[in-house]
Amino acid sequence: MKNSQGGFTLVEIAIVLVIIGLLLGGVLKGQELITQAKIRNVANDLNGMSAAVYGYQDRYKKFPGDDNDAATRWTNPATVSGDGNGAVGAAGQATVIDCTTTDNENCRFWQHLRLSGFVGGDSASKLAPQNAAGGILQVQNGALGLSALTICSTNLSGKIANAIDAQFDDGKPNTGTVRGTSNVAALNAAPTDTAYVDDGSTVYVVCKTL
Repeated sequence: MKNSQGGFTLVEIAIVLVIIGLLLGGVLKGQELITQAKIRNVANDLNGMSAAVYGYQDRYKKFPGDDNDAATRWTNPATVSGDGNGAVGAAGQATVIDCTTTDNENCRFWQHLRLSGFVGGDSASKLAPQNAAGGILQVQNGALGLSALTICSTNLSGKIANAIDAQFDDGKPNTGTVRGTSNVAALNAAPTDTAYVDDGSTVYVVCKTL
């Protein structure tokens, strides 16, 4: 007696492959939408920070963080004044500052902006705000060969860093008014990267003059 063996027909296999393809396409599309949302948020951070600093400067004639009248102006919650020398912190800060353990003009910059209402959040906090990529924003006087007041956004993938640089500048990490580096411990040096690499592991700091 001949035994018949059951199995998938070609039509059934084709349907399964189509479903798998649709699922993979949906996952990839979803990842791309998430990345694009992060790029928009990081770009908005850079634009919004410029507006906040200029607004503060227009109102108080000082830079936040460097404002030497801040302690007198705000007493509840209290803050610390800057030295009023026209620069936020020491020139050429080399590394990303941990404001949980450090209290300087770079950190007080954020509290002064919160106290003035130009940036939201707890007005008693001097912690730097997070960006959409899980990094933070840092403002300092000069970075990556840029001069004057500069804002940096950390922990960016190569794809996000390249998109931000291309949106505001020339897309190259070592030239222009927007620069990036994968050497996050050398913000006071010129960037060495010649191109952004999106390899899933390399992260960048991107800095832009305000």
